[in-house]
Amino acid sequence: MHDVMDELAKRWAEGEVIGLATVVSTFSSAPRSPGASMLVTQGGEAIGSVSGGCVEGAVYELAQEVIADGKPVLQRYGVSDDDAFAVGLTCGGIIDIYVERVDKESLPELGEVVESVHRGEPVAVVTVIEHADPDRKGRHMIIWSDRVRGSLGSERVDDAVVDDARGLLATGRTATLHYGLEGERRGEGMSVFVNSFEPPPRMLVFGAIDFAAAMARMGSFLGFQVTVCDARPVFATASRFPFADEVVVDWPHRYLKAEAEAGRIDRRTAIAVLTHDPKFDVPLLEVALRLDVGYIGAMGSRRTHEDRLARLREAGMTEEELARLSSPIGLDLGARTPEETAVSIAAEIIALRWGGGGRRLAELSGRIHG
Repeated sequence: MHDVMDELAKRWAEGEVIGLATVVSTFSSAPRSPGASMLVTQGGEAIGSVSGGCVEGAVYELAQEVIADGKPVLQRYGVSDDDAFAVGLTCGGIIDIYVERVDKESLPELGEVVESVHRGEPVAVVTVIEHADPDRKGRHMIIWSDRVRGSLGSERVDDAVVDDARGLLATGRTATLHYGLEGERRGEGMSVFVNSFEPPPRMLVFGAIDFAAAMARMGSFLGFQVTVCDARPVFATASRFPFADEVVVDWPHRYLKAEAEAGRIDRRTAIAVLTHDPKFDVPLLEVALRLDVGYIGAMGSRRTHEDRLARLREAGMTEEELARLSSPIGLDLGARTPEETAVSIAAEIIALRWGGGGRRLAELSGRIHG
C-alpha cells in the first residue's frame, strides 16, 4: 500500500469508494513483493501495479466487481501450461492478490495510519484475508508499538496477531501469517496479511573478520539491513561478506559519525564492534555510546573489556554512557565458532529488544510472549 498511499488517502478523505488490490504472497520469481498495491477508482482509473503488467487487466476487472458488491476476494495467479492465453505470470512465478473495497466505513482508521507513516511512526495494517467464517474475512486491526485499533474477532486471536505483527513491524517486514480459527499458531483456517510501514532496522558490523561474516548472515536472517565496515580495503570486500547489504571501507568512527549526522541511525539500530583493537574500538565507541540506538556490543575477553573501559574513561565517557555497552558481547550460550557466536549476539539483541531474560523457557512459567 505504501506506493499508492497518498493517492488512496486523498480519495478516501474525499469520500470515494476504492478497490485496493495488494500482493500478499509470492512464490518463485513473482515480479512484485508483498505489499505492492494497485488502486481502481469508481471512475475507472487504475493507479499502481501488482505485477508489472502481467495480470493487471484481470485484477482491474476483479477490483471493479469488489467495488460493486463489497465482498473481498483472495485470488491466485500463475502460469497456465494448458492455455497459453490464460491470464498468468510470464516469469513463471505465482502471486496471491487480495482485493478489497476501501472507504471511510470499511477502513475508518486510514487517516490515522497515513499520519503515522508521514511522522515516521511504525504502524502495521493487519487484514484477515482468509477465514472459514465469511463475516471475519476483511476485518482490520491497526497495530502500533504502543496501541491497537480494531479487532479480528476474539481476544485470543487479537493477542496472537498483535504479538506476531509487532515482531514483523520491529524488523520492517510485511508477510502473510497463518493461524487456527481462534488464533492457534499451529492451526489452519485463518490467514492474515500484515502490511508493515517501517523500513528494516540497520545492523552495523565493524571489523571485517570471520565473526563479522557470520554476524552479517545472522543479521540478514533476522531482517536487518546489514553494513560491514572496516578501514582495511584488503579485508572489507563484498566477496567476503555475501550476506551484507553493503561493505564500506572507512575508519569506523568516521563512518558512524557521518551516518548519524545524515539521519540514517535510529533507536532500532544494532551496532556490533568486532575489531577488538583499541585504535578502532575506542574512537568508534566514543561516537556510538552517545547515540540513541537499540544495541551496542563489543567483542573481546574480560581483560580486553577492562582495558577498553579504562581507555574510554580517559577519553571522557561517563559511567552512564559506559553502562549502555554490552561487553563481552552476547549471551552465555557456550559459543565457540563464529556461527555460534553470531547466534549468541543475536540472542542478546532480541532479549534486549523485547525484555527477555535469556533463561530457558522450560524453567519459567506464564506467557511465552511478554
